[in-house]
Amino acid sequence: MFRTGFIIIHDRSDRKLTTAFTLSQELQRHLAGRSLLLSEIPFPLELIESHKKQGLITEQPGIIQSTFTFICQRCGNQHPSLFASFPCAHCGKTSIYCRKCIMMGRVATCTPLFNWIGPEPEIVVSQSPLRWNGALSSGQEVAAQEVVEAIRHSSEHLVWAVCGAGKTEILFRGINEALQSGKRICIATPRTDVVLELAPRLQQVFPTTKVAALYGGSPDRHVYAPLTITTTHQLYRFQHAFDVMIVDEVDAFPYTYDQTLQYAVQKAAKKQCAHIYLTATPNEAWQRECRSGKRSFTTIPARFHRQPLPVPDFRWIGNWRKQLAKGNIPHRLERWIKQHLIAKKQALLFLPNIHLMNTILPMMQIFHHAIESVHAEDPDRKSKIENMRTKQIPILLTTTILERGVTISNIDVAVIGAEDDIFTEAALVQIAGRVGRSAQFPSGEITFFHYGRSRAMVQAKQHIMNMNREARRRGLLDE
Repeated sequence: MFRTGFIIIHDRSDRKLTTAFTLSQELQRHLAGRSLLLSEIPFPLELIESHKKQGLITEQPGIIQSTFTFICQRCGNQHPSLFASFPCAHCGKTSIYCRKCIMMGRVATCTPLFNWIGPEPEIVVSQSPLRWNGALSSGQEVAAQEVVEAIRHSSEHLVWAVCGAGKTEILFRGINEALQSGKRICIATPRTDVVLELAPRLQQVFPTTKVAALYGGSPDRHVYAPLTITTTHQLYRFQHAFDVMIVDEVDAFPYTYDQTLQYAVQKAAKKQCAHIYLTATPNEAWQRECRSGKRSFTTIPARFHRQPLPVPDFRWIGNWRKQLAKGNIPHRLERWIKQHLIAKKQALLFLPNIHLMNTILPMMQIFHHAIESVHAEDPDRKSKIENMRTKQIPILLTTTILERGVTISNIDVAVIGAEDDIFTEAALVQIAGRVGRSAQFPSGEITFFHYGRSRAMVQAKQHIMNMNREARRRGLLDE
């Protein structure tokens, strides 16, 4: 008889004992903190059943029925239009499935979700896993200590910091504290680009700690790690997994508009969990809660290099849509493009949608063949951003996909059609935040080309000016 700690196996063969023990450990690490379909668990059914009998694995219905609708137990969807029926060959009945999270595998009334309820895998960390010799600004120092306190007391805290304030560095001390306490940390962000940028940075400063990066198609999607960087969509597969939940860019699309993503964040957190939220642009409700004292928060109104935020310049260009439809670039915009090409100053140029971007791209490539465009579904997105960083692309046209989470040194930024509804106050503040992020190049131009000022444009400019004013008042600028 050999006790693995999970199941008791009777076998005379040492090899079989070792294999069973190893499989049991692998199953534990694969399923711990997750809520998965049977098809997502690559282990023998006999092994799963053995662990169920030992009370280490439980299963729950994938979809339950309430009084008026169905509820998906994976993503929390309750919208009637996002459920559908199908004749199931497996159970021989008509089953209901969730259309909201179908891209992650079909959850239906006849497909249970499996959860690990046994002991968690042991996390072994070095005495002080953080390896970083950088220094924090005074504003960062205050925020970093507040993050540490929130983690110690499993409480909630908002870090309201301007774009380029160094939010990632603010987290280092808190993550180090959590790792040393044996806690499991998740940093969730709405976009894959941010995951791909954050993961190597955190692996560099925590070199002895396993860091898992999760996104669609990620090779780490079944890795059990003490530090996980993930898109919010991937949290659908987690349940009571993390002691510390850090949500980066909490105001960003689609997280802020999608209740199932917010549900996923809460479901992935343990009952006793620290919740840290990071943003440069909290919504109006959160801002009111901060001002009234109902929400714990820290404000950092200045960047780490102690230079002011670039203030947007509004430039009217007439009916730019009509001009583009006729194959013409507005005169002021054309002059801006030529000036940047002559000065060899790289720039990002934001447009409201892909159609408009595809319309103007060939017109701009007449001025320079290397001008490119990028959007969310572009298969060459990563390489184009890298080519921008290595100065192979002079001007990169983009949708709002690059409004946050991407840092390119020494660039100017412009928005065509800044009055368009897609450009909210938060989006415009984030877009402006792409300028002047590095200490070597702390300034730059941000231009809003428009056919009429929108409320969001005015609010974004006022937001930036207010932050600069607050930074000056607190002595955080070197002007």
